[in-house]
Amino acid sequence: MRWRRIARQVGRSVAVWAVSTATMLVLAGLLPDFRLQSADGDNVTTIALAAACGAGAFGILSAVVWPLLVRLLLLVPALVLGLLVFFLNGSLLLLALRVNPSGRGEAAPETAVIVAAVMSAVASATGGALAVRDDEAYRRRLHRLATRGRRAHPPCPTAPGLVCVQLDGVGHDVLTNAVREGLMPTVARWLASGGPTHQEPAHQEPTHRLTPWRTDWSSQTGASQLGILHGSNFDVPAFRWYEKDRGEVMVCNRPTSAAELQRRAALRTRDDGLLAVDGASRGNLFSGGAGEQALVLSIATRRRGRDNRSRAGYFAYFSDPANAVRTALSFVAEVAREIGQSTRARLGRQRPRVGRGGLYPLVRAFATVVERDVVVAAVMGDMLAGRTAVYADLVAYDEVAHHSGPHGRDAEQVLRRLDRCLALLERVAEHAPRPYRIVVLSDHGQSPGETFRARYGLTLGDLVRAGCGLPVPRRAEQTHSGAEARAAVRAALRRPVEEKGEHHRPARRREPVVLASGNLGLISFPDVPHRMTKEEIDARHPALLTTLANHPGIGFLLVRSERHGGVVLGAHGAEIPLDRLDEEPGPLARFGSGAADAVRRTHSFPHTADIMVNSAYDPADGEVLAFEEQIGSHGGLGGAQSRPFLLSPVDLTPPAADGTEPVGAERIHRILRRWLDELNGPQVPLTPATEEEEEGAEEERAA
Repeated sequence: MRWRRIARQVGRSVAVWAVSTATMLVLAGLLPDFRLQSADGDNVTTIALAAACGAGAFGILSAVVWPLLVRLLLLVPALVLGLLVFFLNGSLLLLALRVNPSGRGEAAPETAVIVAAVMSAVASATGGALAVRDDEAYRRRLHRLATRGRRAHPPCPTAPGLVCVQLDGVGHDVLTNAVREGLMPTVARWLASGGPTHQEPAHQEPTHRLTPWRTDWSSQTGASQLGILHGSNFDVPAFRWYEKDRGEVMVCNRPTSAAELQRRAALRTRDDGLLAVDGASRGNLFSGGAGEQALVLSIATRRRGRDNRSRAGYFAYFSDPANAVRTALSFVAEVAREIGQSTRARLGRQRPRVGRGGLYPLVRAFATVVERDVVVAAVMGDMLAGRTAVYADLVAYDEVAHHSGPHGRDAEQVLRRLDRCLALLERVAEHAPRPYRIVVLSDHGQSPGETFRARYGLTLGDLVRAGCGLPVPRRAEQTHSGAEARAAVRAALRRPVEEKGEHHRPARRREPVVLASGNLGLISFPDVPHRMTKEEIDARHPALLTTLANHPGIGFLLVRSERHGGVVLGAHGAEIPLDRLDEEPGPLARFGSGAADAVRRTHSFPHTADIMVNSAYDPADGEVLAFEEQIGSHGGLGGAQSRPFLLSPVDLTPPAADGTEPVGAERIHRILRRWLDELNGPQVPLTPATEEEEEGAEEERAA
């Protein structure tokens, strides 16, 4: 009955008002700079009336004025806007006290910020708790959000949309273990696979299928996401590399480099990207051609304007001041959690271990709280607005696993929270104006292992200098991590600040440039304009290649050869031409099938380094030796880092017609393209396209 719904809504509003009034009374009693009575004193009734009027005025201003303020501040970076929330919220409280009909109430500005934050959090928690118990109220709230989101858009299509959620760094093995151990009940339910704490009925049919896929040699977000979103990751040999023709170091999470890589991919494919038609890109390194973007690194250096202010994403999150309060409290809790966990690891002499001090607790909290909340809220807004294609990256697991290990308790806690995000998106999809197919995927995995520096007491750069006969510092300098969370921080602040040690140009042109990308190292000689051959390197530095190839921490080298075009070098004088790797894999044998193809492809890139170095890999325990300060690393070959996953609805065609694992990020792009075509066309495709058919379709599209 309509009158019952109205009565329940009025009851909830009264309950929130009453709780807010009580909260204001408690705060007035606790905070010396916050008063609800006159200087001469008042009776209890008068004070209670002043609190009720103040709470009511604050609630009305928060509901009416706050959304207008947020719309005026949409051009402010997300992180800055999150901090402004507290000051603006405090200003609203001061205004509420000033317009209080009782004429009583005053607070110091700094106290007003605290009072407003607490009242917003309490009101939001009370309203949320009451709404959760009323499914109809929850549905109406989502419906209002959806209607508001569609006001500026044409009528929503009835064909299903596609939402792709990237769980950055979560490998196939990590996901299957998490499902088996009950850490991700939502994914377990989709797969109809019960864990120890999550058992499903025997008759339940799976809604999703899980498919592993193999990355390129460069198993990192820059190469994978560029290939997935833009269809080409050609000439991306690593996370960071030196380009001789430009005399600069390219770094995938540097805003200027990301913009350049996106431009090159668009020129090569002659296509704007996966999300060019009514798409949204959230939390990614690249835009995918989307019209709606939030926390996208490749646009961080653009002049802010209508094309990159991401109205829907930011407004959906900050329109409720309680969101920022809740996120801020979670941020502080996450910083404290990281400090406690790192302290326990240090006191317990945990091995392997890397430094987790400095700004890392703040970076981790941003990745696991702020970035997650803003991105998930943006995706919810996209779904409620009925957008056709959405791609979002959640970097929380990758950031934590780099420093705590891919199988540690810290990383497991992050997986639990990511699963709750998927459950929330699934619930929102039920109220969206069009059906949605939710695809979950990862861009790479992570391989455990201690760092090269921790095991041998020197960095790759030190080893290269020794092989070149150059002086080696007594203390090995730390190679800073290039985790993706730092890119998200930069995008939020719109500050293209370079990482320490990442220079655009080398200081001395005759000295080698040594760069690290996980367990992949790149060595370039900047004073030689072309890619040097093995013969040239031997003539210039006779001991270098032998020193590297025979070091126990090095798995293999890739160099150009005058006789064979390209060769793989290993210990004890192993030298195998690239065209003979299939018959004689040599040092590549332990890296598994597909390693030879990955190496040959990278060899064909124009900007491949003079010497490509892959660390040693132990197949028995899956460990590699990172050249960066990471105990969970990715970027090269070896172990779980090269085996991410693709979790797709069963009503879409299988990723591969023959059931084999897809290889390369460009192949994942073609699969997602096919699924978008299926959703816009026949709803039940008869047969999946073969890889040759997909490649033919891509060539026709490019032509």
